[in-house]
Amino acid sequence: MITGKTSVFGIIGDPVEHTLSPGMHNAAFDKLNLDNIYVPFHVRAEELEDSIKGAQAMGIKGLNVTIPHKTNVINYLDYLDIAAGLIGAVNTIEFGENGAVGHNTDGIGAIRAIEELISVKNKKIMILGAGGAARAISFQLFLSGAKSLTISNRTIEKAEELRDDLVEKLDNNVKVTDLGFGLEKELKDTDILINTTPLGMYPNISQKPLITADMMHKNLIVNDIVYNPLKTGLIVEAEKAGAKTIYGVKMLMYQGIESFKIWTGIEPPVEVFQRALMTEMNLEII
Repeated sequence: MITGKTSVFGIIGDPVEHTLSPGMHNAAFDKLNLDNIYVPFHVRAEELEDSIKGAQAMGIKGLNVTIPHKTNVINYLDYLDIAAGLIGAVNTIEFGENGAVGHNTDGIGAIRAIEELISVKNKKIMILGAGGAARAISFQLFLSGAKSLTISNRTIEKAEELRDDLVEKLDNNVKVTDLGFGLEKELKDTDILINTTPLGMYPNISQKPLITADMMHKNLIVNDIVYNPLKTGLIVEAEKAGAKTIYGVKMLMYQGIESFKIWTGIEPPVEVFQRALMTEMNLEII
């Protein structure tokens, strides 16, 4: 039952109707008997500043932030944590004694998903794409001890921008390549491959992946952050090559768990988040 003592959390975005976050967080609140509720808020760009001020004024405890507000919301926050400051984007806001504090759990969500299978420390990693998700994951990889990173992107200039920012702020062991002939050579001694492009995302599930089974080796770890469909074309190719795979829902789940921890100080049961997410997507537990 919602009362005057119930703490309110939520997510802001435009659109926000598709979000899977309420199911995960509310399931964990229920499991842990916490008097909390998580709800979606449709916030347009011109309403962003007012929404943050309003959330603080009404005593909302925390918000997730999704497209298209992850960058612009920084203008209306009091502080940023280290990862959010480096990345230049926020997906989690904590309202408290220190005002509105911005965090970014996207990168650590991806790392936790990968580290179900292997540590990223001292590993050679390739990322496909150079957008917002690639940026968050790239910075977190170096914060987590990755040895080197290759950024492969269709627009080489965008990959170079991300490389230059990483080199300036964290590590110089970064190189770039396009999505052409050099991919197969680069993959020969790559430990972990991460796709952050929307290639193969629903409804374009028939799109051919950039990397096929003949380009992979069996010791490669392949993570596609696309979560709809669950088994993307890239994942199918990785399975053909005998490589180990990580589904995109894992990053979605773990970034939510990290947000939950920031707000409550509690590590929620992973299985509760996973079961709620799979239920929302009408999928079997993976």
